Amino acid sequence: MHVEHHPLIKDFPELRGALHELRLGDADFARLADTYETLDKRICRIEAGSELLADEALLALKQERVGLKDDLARRLKRAAGQCCGCGNGCKG
Repeated sequence: MHVEHHPLIKDFPELRGALHELRLGDADFARLADTYETLDKRICRIEAGSELLADEALLALKQERVGLKDDLARRLKRAAGQCCGCGNGCKG
């Protein structure tokens, strides 16, 4: 079974610079990004069968990953001078 990782750099290649800057300059962002990456790797291990976990627990981990990614994406977009997705057309 092929399991695909979802690293931030792969999902947001256009925001590579903002990702790098935030990881270096914002400790909270760096912590959240590390948590996201660790969680993504764990989910991949579970899906590949290397680690066992009940389906309901796996679903909860996936929902947590989505929430983290949404938060990180908003921060990345704001740092890059884009609208964060708030619906108000913000520019940072």
